[in-house]
Amino acid sequence: MNNPAESVFPRPLVDAFLADPGAPAFEFRSQPVSRGRMVELIRDCVAGLRAHGLGPGSAVAVTTAVTPAGFAAHMAAHLLGCRVTALRPGLTPAQLRHVLTWSPDGVIADDTTAGPQLAEAAHPAPVLDIDRDLLAPAPLTGDELTPKGDPDAVALITLTSGSTGMPKGCAQTYGSFREHWAWNPDRHSPVIRRLGARYGRFLLFGTLTSAVMLEHLALSLYSGGTAVIPEPRAVFPEVFQEHRITACLCTVPRLYAILDDLRARDVDVSSLRALLVAGSPLPPHRLAEAVDRLGDAVLQGYGQTETGMLALLPTEELAAHGASVLDAVGRPLPGIGLSVRGPDGTELPTGGTGEIWVRAGGQMSGYWQDEEQTREVVQDGWIRTRDLGSFGTDGFLRLVGRARDVIFVNAILYYAGAIEAALAAHPDVDQAYVVAAPDEHTGEAAHAFVVPAPGRVPALDALRAAVRSALGEAAIPSTITVLDTVPVAPSGKPDKKALLARVTAT
Repeated sequence: MNNPAESVFPRPLVDAFLADPGAPAFEFRSQPVSRGRMVELIRDCVAGLRAHGLGPGSAVAVTTAVTPAGFAAHMAAHLLGCRVTALRPGLTPAQLRHVLTWSPDGVIADDTTAGPQLAEAAHPAPVLDIDRDLLAPAPLTGDELTPKGDPDAVALITLTSGSTGMPKGCAQTYGSFREHWAWNPDRHSPVIRRLGARYGRFLLFGTLTSAVMLEHLALSLYSGGTAVIPEPRAVFPEVFQEHRITACLCTVPRLYAILDDLRARDVDVSSLRALLVAGSPLPPHRLAEAVDRLGDAVLQGYGQTETGMLALLPTEELAAHGASVLDAVGRPLPGIGLSVRGPDGTELPTGGTGEIWVRAGGQMSGYWQDEEQTREVVQDGWIRTRDLGSFGTDGFLRLVGRARDVIFVNAILYYAGAIEAALAAHPDVDQAYVVAAPDEHTGEAAHAFVVPAPGRVPALDALRAAVRSALGEAAIPSTITVLDTVPVAPSGKPDKKALLARVTAT
């Protein structure tokens, strides 16, 4: 494009649609939606938003079902240069009211998400229905597909989980999307192109407000793939067989459930070429099981809402290095800077364990309206992930735990992740999670929850011995509880808040 303004997000995606208008962009409940039709939907949504007085700099929130029209509304708001807050599902009424103060100009919804609670929380901002208010005929001026976003302005605010209270808003500028590994096809490195080649039929489910889902959706669309949206409440793993899915994002709890199902019954998952597991650490024995069952479709990724995907452990690395990398999350993606640093911020030598700092082109500029947290996390262009890890001499990144997921036993610090790893390494244990709770004798104590390996019955004394051997006597959990399953938070990650409630309730 000759005009640099034409490259402003999300115009490159529109151009990709225009380049092949007859190809399917989506398959919505078994019906194809062409790329040309998506351009029409985006154009009409731009006209509808503009008819309601929205334009560059307008602050809107978006909450829709996973539909082609919902995606079109997202992209239309960005073409207009709006500041978009992505409302994830599961917000409490208090969280919803708090977040909607960031969006005084309107809320984009549909018939599945609009309702009295949303209208009350948004008041006095209007709630605009996609079908009724945006896709109704509105005057076209011919410039609907011209991007209006200012590169320095905030394009998207993505919410964190809010597990400690109110969610934080990760703010990305329009300019950052030019540098993002997924949203700018000119930045697709060979490793990303190889990944995108597996995304021919990408399963799109859950929500359009997930940063990780959106970036992998973008990769599929830029790679010529089709985003497959099944009926609501898709059943795993049958959905892979029914829709011949080639690529899917997967949290660790969902992977466990899929593997459990595949042990119990025969489901054809041979179409899978990329099952990307991310969101929380995956114990080596479960990654080995997944590879054994699903073959070269299994990949492990590492990233954060604040930064996007940072590292990838692809199939070829697993094949080349075998068991020695089962405890790794991969190598940094091209163009991503990763640094392991000590408490004083100095970089540690290879093999040293410290906090992971990140520099990525598509990272957030800061937390919206939270200068204190921004100063703590964003430093000299780097993002402090608050994850602990180390680089091996083989160049692979390995995670240890969360910098703040710690237990102080008699004033000695222990990382929950290290205790979890010691427990999960025992052959009787399938999953292990550790939380900290106040203790009148030691200040804090570790409390562990384990899910047995199939057909095994963990002996608690043996588990205590495993922790003692790995970390010492003081790291042994005060209690070890055996569970059939672990509760899962709305984010899809194990719900440690719910586990802690079990401890404090006793």
